[in-house]
Amino acid sequence: MLKCYNYDIVCQEIPDEITLALNLSGCPNRCPGCHSPWLQEDVGEPLTSEMLDALLDRYGGAITCVCFMGGDGEPGEVARWARYLARAHSGLKIGWYSGRNLFPEPSDLPFFDFIKLGPYIESLGGLRSETTNQRLYRIDSDGRIEIMRLNRHPE
Repeated sequence: MLKCYNYDIVCQEIPDEITLALNLSGCPNRCPGCHSPWLQEDVGEPLTSEMLDALLDRYGGAITCVCFMGGDGEPGEVARWARYLARAHSGLKIGWYSGRNLFPEPSDLPFFDFIKLGPYIESLGGLRSETTNQRLYRIDSDGRIEIMRLNRHPE
């Protein structure tokens, strides 16, 4: 079961989107230099449709995207919640920040508009670093996947 530690409205995680970022706990990756090591623990409230619906009732008019931050221990559950959002709250874009190197199952891809892949490697920097191993992908309605080019600044 996925647990949501906290959430925030952010403007930098997904370019050109105002995003409700859900920080999911239970991360198995243990990346050295992780900026949120507390998310490695089993903390937070269970992610439920009632929680998601309440957040979207509260913030839905202010956001354009929902992004799952983590959930790598249960990728099938992340995909299940992406499917739920796509069906129950159509019109919102859906993203996933994953430390995994692999895309979800092909049957799950149509429910995501954005996926960030790659573990954090401190020496390579984050998504805006020229040397990063991480990649942010856009998935269009035809299923095509493209790497997004970010305005990168030296770290």
